[in-house]
Parts: sequence; C-alpha cells; structure tokens
Amino acid sequence: MFTTALQPQTQTTKLPHDLIEAIQALKQEMNAVILAHYYQDPDIQDVADYLGDSLGLSQQAASTDADVIVFAGVHFMAETAKILNPDKLVLLPDLDAGCSLADSCPPDAFAAFKAAHPHHLVISYINCTAEIKAMSDIICTSSNAVQIVRQLPQDQPIIFAPDRNLGRYVMAQTGRDLVLWQGSCIVHETFSERKMIQLKIQHPTAEIIAHPECEPAILRHANYIGSTTALLKYCQQSTSQSFIVATEPGIIHQMQKQATDKQFIPAPPTNSCNCNECPYMRLNTLEKLYLAMKHRAPEIILPEATRIAALQPIQRMLAMSV
Repeated sequence: MFTTALQPQTQTTKLPHDLIEAIQALKQEMNAVILAHYYQDPDIQDVADYLGDSLGLSQQAASTDADVIVFAGVHFMAETAKILNPDKLVLLPDLDAGCSLADSCPPDAFAAFKAAHPHHLVISYINCTAEIKAMSDIICTSSNAVQIVRQLPQDQPIIFAPDRNLGRYVMAQTGRDLVLWQGSCIVHETFSERKMIQLKIQHPTAEIIAHPECEPAILRHANYIGSTTALLKYCQQSTSQSFIVATEPGIIHQMQKQATDKQFIPAPPTNSCNCNECPYMRLNTLEKLYLAMKHRAPEIILPEATRIAALQPIQRMLAMSV
C-alpha cells in the first residue's frame, strides 16, 4: 500500500452548511470526477458522477478526462485508478478504507506461491493490492472472471487469486481446474445459511440473489448469482416482487431507486451485528469526501515500477472485456 501520509482532519477545517453544494463547487473548480462503488453510503452514491462495480469503475477511470479522480471506495480501487492515470491526482477520502480480501494476500507469500507453480498463468481478482496486480498476468472482476477464463486455452494451467469463493464459482461455471489462493472477504463469508433459510420461510416468494464471493453454502440457495451490477439489472428485469440480497447492503439503495415497487431484504449475518456491512467501505463519509477535495489529500502515490507492472494485466482485462 503506497500513499501520502496526509489525512485531512475534520477538527481543523470548518465544514460548510451544505456539503453537497460545496462538493459540487469544488468539483467544478478542480475539474474533478467522483467515482463511487455501490457499497458506499447512500449520500455518497447520490453525489457521485459515476456509480458502479469494480469493472465499470475501472473502465470509467481509464476513460475520464478529469484532472482529479476522487474515489469513494476502498484502497485497491483508488490504486487501480492511479495505475491507469499516472498524471492525474487520485484522492481517497479515508486512507484506512482498505479491504479484507486484499489484505488476505500478502505480496511476499503470494510471490512464493507463484514460484511454486512456475508454468501457471496468474489471474487475480481486482480486489488486490497493486503489488499483487504487478505479479499477475490478467486482472478480472466478478463481472468478467468467467468470460476471461473461457477465453484461455484449455491446457493453460491457471492460478486464481485472491478470492477462493469467486475462484470456486469460476471453476463451476467453466469446468476448469484452477489453483486457488485461499483468500476471502469478511462481508461475503459472514452470511448465515441457517438464517437465510429462516428468512426464505418468512418470505416464500422472495428470490435469493447472491454475489459469487459468498460461501458455497449460500450460493447453492441462490436463484441468481452475479456481480453487483448484474444483481441490480436482474432485480429490474425479474418479475419477482421481493428479493433476499446476499451481498453488501449498500447496493439496496440503488435497487430501491430503480425498482420502487419491489422489496429488498438484506441477507442476515451469522450474529446480530452489522457484519454484512463492509466496515472499510463505510469509513468514507460525505464530510471526508469534502475534506479530501478541499485539501487535495490523501493522495494515492505508487512507485512507477509497480504501476507499470500492474498496468499490463489491467489493460489485458479491459481488452478481454469488450
């Protein structure tokens, strides 16, 4: 993880009365674009110029003509934007907005894992650090992982990292035997199968929709499995009137906006906590977004050698996702 050390502090800057108006003014002044993931708080989603999943955000970052990219997401997403835009200022509202999945794949350990499989091509899920991307041959997202693997020769051995659950899903969809790094997401591994069944009994007509990062026990109950964007589109097109949503519940804000007549029920975690909410995504707030733009910090900075090495597998992904 490479960044500047400066983290704006709310106590040193007086916040404007209308944060949204102030953010819009700064955006014009800076020629900035605000990119936000579906798992952000609703107020951040509503102020964003572009809202999407990892693939859509990467494509948007690659094509923007803004001078400043304000990334309302987590660290690896902002790093990806910087990899694609070395000459642009890339800001992340909170430097502590990391990712449990990315953290589950330390670069030194992964380098040894890769060395133990010398003839394998490395496909890494975009939810990884710049260092892991730099060791990869192709990057993928949950939207295109199956599509990318299907484009590769059948006899090509593949390492898939870092998410074991997405890797298992890709194996099931493609029939390929992948060597999996055993990483996982704390949000998607926390859903309770028992509570899910109980919820389905309470809502017998509801469809269960799930992200492929979920554990196999959850996926086997799902009526539909897909990326956040795919889940959103499915809800709009389905004739069902209610859905049990097994992914980070931030996406429900958009589901409700786009299908106002339907019911969306967040899948329950294993206990009574809010563990189905990503604690890292929720570190970003409207206040921190404003402060990052006001102070032009925290800025994402990457060593050029790492950036160049990480750029090639991202470009391969974008080319294979047309």
